[in-house]
Amino acid sequence: MLRQRFVIDTTALTDSMAWESEGCNDICGGMNAILDRIAQGRLYLGISCYVPYPSVYNEIKDFVRHNNCEASILNKVDTWLVKKTPDRYKVKVPSKIFYEYVDYMRSRINKGMNISEEAIWESVSRCISLNETGNLREMKEEIEREVVGGIIRKFREKYRAALRYGILDSAPDIDVLLLAKDLDAAVISQDLGIQRWAEQLGLRFMESRSFPSMIKEYMSSIDQRVKLMEADDERMI
Repeated sequence: MLRQRFVIDTTALTDSMAWESEGCNDICGGMNAILDRIAQGRLYLGISCYVPYPSVYNEIKDFVRHNNCEASILNKVDTWLVKKTPDRYKVKVPSKIFYEYVDYMRSRINKGMNISEEAIWESVSRCISLNETGNLREMKEEIEREVVGGIIRKFREKYRAALRYGILDSAPDIDVLLLAKDLDAAVISQDLGIQRWAEQLGLRFMESRSFPSMIKEYMSSIDQRVKLMEADDERMI
């Protein structure tokens, strides 16, 4: 079997659908089960899983500690994940990718600005409407609680959707792509931004929730092959 290399981001271990497919119902058990799958891939399939160091590695450690997971999970992280810092000076990214990213970000920023303007106009309109039915000074607390608070909550949701989903918004995200490019490896992530730009860079990509199932399928094929070989040996005897 052709040996494969993968670069994982934090969601490869923390995505709920990934560890639910392993029959787990909490993040600690899920991370433990996925790391066991990665260990199987390493021992029986020659699969190597890399994690950008220190960015993504530290994120994973923080998840383990913040969720009060057992120390054995960190031991498995250190054992089965290869820590490597991407060579940010060596890896070459086509200028077209850089141009498209800037153009894409500009469109997202403009979208965020439009959402901001809508929120301002809505707040003004609501205040004018309230002023017609009463004294704004007397309704200060109600306005802050019912009008401004509601508009801000809605604004945050829309703004987050416009500017965060589908973009590279952190150094660990970029490190995942650079390391995969450096190693000619596949990317394992559930992040839409990483997926989008992995495709732009011509990198192989797999969703986090599919990764454990892939290793499981490989292992079942090996088990089936071993059974066939044992059956052939018995017939020869």
